[in-house]
Amino acid sequence: MEHESILATPQQVAPVLHTTPEALAQKRYLGTGPKFVKLGRRVFYKWADVYEWIDQNTMTRTDDRPGAA
Repeated sequence: MEHESILATPQQVAPVLHTTPEALAQKRYLGTGPKFVKLGRRVFYKWADVYEWIDQNTMTRTDDRPGAA
């Protein structure tokens, strides 16, 4: 997926992750989602961090844990 900007809003990231901006806000609060950037009061995601988070949560078995190797 090619993006013009390295930064994306929660509204842009949510459909890629098949979730909602509100669910992303909850993941930010819990510290369970992709890394994010705060510029003033606005929240952004770097696409590279979103893809890294997806890769870190890729599993081969249902009993796999993220980060377990």
